[in-house]
Amino acid sequence: MNVLSQLAISTTDLTSSMNPTFSLSGGCGLLANAQWLSNRTYILLAVILTALGIATIVGEVLSRREPMGIESALIARFNHKVRVWWMMLAIFVFGFVLHRVGVVVLFGFVSFWALREFITMTPTRRGDHRTLFWVFFVFTPLQYILIGLGSSAPSWITSDPNRDFYDFYSIMIPVYASLFIPARAAIAGDYKRFLERSAKIQSGLLICVYSLSYAPALLDLDLVQTGNIPWDGSNVSLLVFFVLIAQLASVFERTWGKLAGRKVIAEKINASRTWEGFLGSMVTTGLVAAALSWATPFHPWEAWVLGAIVTVMACAGTMTISAIKRDRGVTDTGTLVQGHAGLLDQIDSMCFAAPVFYHLTRFFWSA
Repeated sequence: MNVLSQLAISTTDLTSSMNPTFSLSGGCGLLANAQWLSNRTYILLAVILTALGIATIVGEVLSRREPMGIESALIARFNHKVRVWWMMLAIFVFGFVLHRVGVVVLFGFVSFWALREFITMTPTRRGDHRTLFWVFFVFTPLQYILIGLGSSAPSWITSDPNRDFYDFYSIMIPVYASLFIPARAAIAGDYKRFLERSAKIQSGLLICVYSLSYAPALLDLDLVQTGNIPWDGSNVSLLVFFVLIAQLASVFERTWGKLAGRKVIAEKINASRTWEGFLGSMVTTGLVAAALSWATPFHPWEAWVLGAIVTVMACAGTMTISAIKRDRGVTDTGTLVQGHAGLLDQIDSMCFAAPVFYHLTRFFWSA
């Protein structure tokens, strides 16, 4: 019996060693979920690929029709958006190949570029250059390093194996960076429009870096279903789900606004955003989220509620960036994506929705 027991234990150890998961330390460790990409993830990506393929074909067919004024402009915009989605999907897949570290680094670069567009759109003075150096090359990388460490930091960084770096990255920018920025700007000795300049930099760091960083932070959650029932899926599915519904929320809002829009929310800020489009998007995005609930730890009705909440935050992000652009007298935040505005214009919905989605998931569906 002793020999058989030892053999069973050895077999269990061997099986465990053959199913490693990637950890930040570069070795094999056990994260919250035992797999990086699950069957649900592959099916969800296949659904997205199919939908994009159909959208591409439809766009090409419509673009070959006889030009019809404003309709042709809408078709051109639709085709540009589809190209952007193809590019985003390709970048995401590349990040997934590099596992969690690759995804965190990917979002770090996106935040860096979005912050660059934000600062370019809201010019600062010469006295702010050293403050901006700290913002771009210290606080932005540090935020994503803390996100990457998460709850599974290497032993050579912390002696406490249960250390969760959420305690650090959740307050690092809104507390310490927000205090550092005006102090460093004051040391530069330039008092002209001091409060305005400090607020610009703080807002850019909060929107483009802090808020967006909560998207890759979803990969570190120990997810469960309602009732504390263990969930056997992959956190990657949840991240893809969030990005998808955040993007669709803006598309549905614009579509419903074109079809049934009557009452503009704030005409001087964004004349294309209507209350009818907003409400229609809440319902439609919620339905899509409910239909994709199988890829998440949410029940269909829970996914619907989260989809509606994401729509609210996506609208808030779009309106906020629109207000900033109107204030600065610019049409687009940048020209990274040819023919379709800048990077910040593409992710404004995610920037505002990510921290809300993360904290709701952490509170209700995390062990």
